[in-house]
This record gives sequence, C-alpha cells and structure tokens, in this order.
Amino acid sequence: MAGLETHYAARDIEARILAAIRAAGLNPDRRLSPEELGALDHFHTGGLRASRELLELAQIRAEDRVLDIGAGLAGPARLLASALGCRVDCLEMSSDFCAGAVLLNRLTGLDDRIEVHEGSALDLPFPDDSFDVVWMQNVGMNIADKRKLYAEIHRVLKPGGRFAFQEMAAGKAATSYFPLPWATDPADNFLVSADEMRSILGESGFIAGLLEDTSDAHLSGAATNATPAAQGALGLAVYVDNLAQKAGNARRSLEEGQVRLVRGVFRVK
Repeated sequence: MAGLETHYAARDIEARILAAIRAAGLNPDRRLSPEELGALDHFHTGGLRASRELLELAQIRAEDRVLDIGAGLAGPARLLASALGCRVDCLEMSSDFCAGAVLLNRLTGLDDRIEVHEGSALDLPFPDDSFDVVWMQNVGMNIADKRKLYAEIHRVLKPGGRFAFQEMAAGKAATSYFPLPWATDPADNFLVSADEMRSILGESGFIAGLLEDTSDAHLSGAATNATPAAQGALGLAVYVDNLAQKAGNARRSLEEGQVRLVRGVFRVK
C-alpha cells in the first residue's frame, strides 16, 4: 500500500484546488455546480462523459443509496447526488483525496447528501445489505485480491442491488509503459482480462448483465481531461503529478492493446 499511498498523495490539495478554482475565474464563495468542476474531479478514463454514460447504464433512482468505492475527489458522487437527488457514501484510501472531496462537497452545497469515508475496498466499513448500488470507476487495477474485493461489494449490496463499474482490463500483451494514471510502477498494477473479470464476478455471486469493451470508442472520441488543461482552466494536473506522461502512457497502452477499457453492470440475486 505504501506505493499507492505515494502515488495518490497530493500535499496541500485543498489550497491547490481553491487556487485553481479562482484561476479559472470561479468564485469559491458562491455555490459551484458539479458541471463547473467536471474537468477537475472525474479522475478516470473518459472523465465526466464516462460518468454520465455509466449513470444511464446503471439506472440509478433518486431513492437509491449508493456507495462509490475509490471515489477520489467525489466528482461522480456529486453528479449522482445533484442529478438524481440520491444519497452517496464515498470510500477513498487517500487522505488527501478525502480532504479534497469534503471541500468540494461543501463548495457545491452537496455535503448533506454525500459522506466521505477513508478506508479500504477490501474491508468496507458498512453492514451487510446497506446499498442499492455500488459504483466503481478505474479502481480494481490497484487491487490484487479481486475475489475479496467482489465479495465485499456483494456483501454490502441489498438483494437485487447493482454493481456498476468501469475498469482497465488486461490486454493481449503485458503492460510496459509506466508511470500510468493508476500506477507509478508495475508493483501496483493488477490487471485481469475482461473474461477473467466476468468469471470471478460470477463465482462471487453476481449475475451478469452488461460487460462491454469501450476501448475503440474511447480512442476515437475527443480527449477529455486526460492531458493538462490550458493555462487558467481546471484539470487533473491541479493534483496529479506528471499528468501528460501518465496520460500518454495510458493512451499508448490502449492503442497497442496492452490494456482494454471495459464497463459493466452486474446484479446480486
């Protein structure tokens, strides 16, 4: 975990976020909208667009209670809370990201609908049958024990609950370009193929719904918040070091088939 903690560290993240918001011409003393922050707080492949697409696929309702695992700065949680009015719990291992998420929840006036928890996806601090939906974007690549991960997700989902996810999967060749947005070096890169992902989910008690490879669609689409934003614009570089190199390596890995981008919605019985 030490490598991951370093990889996802962002010292003085609150001050950096506030400075970037002001530099972008926004006033943090007035209520900001999740859309205004979208380029900053959706730290996963495809950014805000990918979150919106997953929201539609997951068919989340206003009355659903949602858990976002590996929530980062909680951009997707704010999207769900503002668009649907549902309550979201965020679990994030990085204390820096937790602090940034709490700040942005307050600045958007959504802190009454979103609660941020620091912790591990392999030991979820929630009772059984707590959630209608578990949401996860670009997180499993850092977790070696997929069976434990999926068992914990299954445990906290209510009967009939949904697991909506986006993930990088293993391609036909080994991942060779580092650093990546999710791993500084190979020691923190734990990819499995889409077929293996489907198999482990099935063994963990999930019923397959959607599982699709969106790599080609992503590569042919317009770039979204993957490279450093223009001067004075919000972007991931506010808190992600070496973003251009990491994003370039990720795209090259996708283009050469070393990794694949997949998303899915599975259910529990």
